[in-house]
Amino acid sequence: MYAGKFNLNNLTRLLICNVVVITPFISSNAIAAEKNWLPELPDTVQIHGFLSQALIHTSDNNFFGTTDDNISDDFRELGINGSWRIIPDLQIAMQVVWRDAGKTDEQGLRIDYGLADYRLYSSEDSLLGIKAGRVPTPLGLYNDTRDVASTRPSIFLPQSIYFDINRNSALSADGGYFYGEQNTDWGDFSFNVGIVVPRSDDPDLTAQLAKNIQAYGDTSWISRLNYEWRGGEVRLAITYAEFNAHFSPIPAPIKFNEGQFQFKPLIFSAQYNAEKWSLTGEYEFRGQRLNNFGLFPDSDTTGEGYYLQGIYKFTSYLEGMVRYDQLIWDKDDKHGDKFSAKFGAPAYSRFAKDWTVGLRFKLIPGLLLSTEYHRINGTGTISRLENPPGATKQHWDLYAIMLSYDF
Repeated sequence: MYAGKFNLNNLTRLLICNVVVITPFISSNAIAAEKNWLPELPDTVQIHGFLSQALIHTSDNNFFGTTDDNISDDFRELGINGSWRIIPDLQIAMQVVWRDAGKTDEQGLRIDYGLADYRLYSSEDSLLGIKAGRVPTPLGLYNDTRDVASTRPSIFLPQSIYFDINRNSALSADGGYFYGEQNTDWGDFSFNVGIVVPRSDDPDLTAQLAKNIQAYGDTSWISRLNYEWRGGEVRLAITYAEFNAHFSPIPAPIKFNEGQFQFKPLIFSAQYNAEKWSLTGEYEFRGQRLNNFGLFPDSDTTGEGYYLQGIYKFTSYLEGMVRYDQLIWDKDDKHGDKFSAKFGAPAYSRFAKDWTVGLRFKLIPGLLLSTEYHRINGTGTISRLENPPGATKQHWDLYAIMLSYDF
């Protein structure tokens, strides 16, 4: 039974404050547009942006702030992106974001992506090209568009596949991709193959292993094959990647060796979109290898994650969502008992089983209000920075509400 102190009056007041903050922003932009205060730009230049503010409350444990028996507003995003097609075959694009997500992301301003995209060949049915720079990572169905709240099916993506505590590392990487598309009578095919160096600017990335270490990305590669039928009525994808990194010790009383880490996800994705409803599922095999770390013995484990999600559009302004999401860190130790006996950590820290329901309201064009409730068994997806050892609970509830605006 839910035992948290959920104060609806506080939630309402905070939500009203956020509406008051965002509404003048929308109005001022509309007025500025009417006055044409921006300098005249080429027709091939596009500028867009987004902002969002969430309120989060949990019955136990913390998620993006001090949310345990408390309403936290410590999750907000603000971004602006632009693109310019310099010539028909060459486009450049960049997105700058300011983001705060509790202790998992306190770095403020950063470049999410900045790239050049050149078409090597294009025809009515075919396309080949290359992208280089800091490029969104083509991982599963949602990763390369997860930065904007309105493109996500919920406030938080399924954590078994898309870890929010390591959002920056997963969102994009520095390197280059070769990509292509082919339209046929049997559907549309596309692929991405890239060589990249992963980002390591997530505070929680090293906290999962130990304190006083610094992570560095090494040469890695990723590939994804997509298929679409009838303009997206059916979407299928297979993703495979090998992400490599090494960890170096920061001078401290505890000494250990420089270690290597390898993460190998294999993701199978499927989605069906009808007129008023959609059904989505993804399954991931997750290989993880840790070598020469010193503090811990070498390890080679295979985990898994999967979710099944249904969305129904009641009207053009209101839709509902239900999802079951499960993460297991080690398939040979599904309940975490072996890990607990070896390291003393709670067994439930090695898995997470999450039932989620949510509603999304399109208040006006561009302005979206999202709400959701999670009933969670396990803590395999929460941050160690926000949840000290011994201070977690196995069964907990999460409530979230977010107001977001795109322009």
